[in-house]
Amino acid sequence: MANSHKSVTPENHLRAHRVVASLNREQVDFLDKLGKDALFSSGVKLSRTQILAAMVNALRSVQLTGEGIKTTEQFEQRILAMVHQHHRGGNPHV
Repeated sequence: MANSHKSVTPENHLRAHRVVASLNREQVDFLDKLGKDALFSSGVKLSRTQILAAMVNALRSVQLTGEGIKTTEQFEQRILAMVHQHHRGGNPHV
């Protein structure tokens, strides 16, 4: 869990840390579908790790915080509100 390793990829030149996440089957299937969608549409499959890292980077870029959050449901609603706010009138497929 606290293991870390160095990962040198074009999108991540910083030291990477291993994170163990417990997801249910539906959540894992969703990540796998995103990866396969990328593969079939562009020829490049995104790994679960790449997808999760992109999600973290995106949420960080909209300055998401955990201030005042008491439940995971409340946090999910905050994320959805920020996504809707930042994509109004814009193209969701950048």
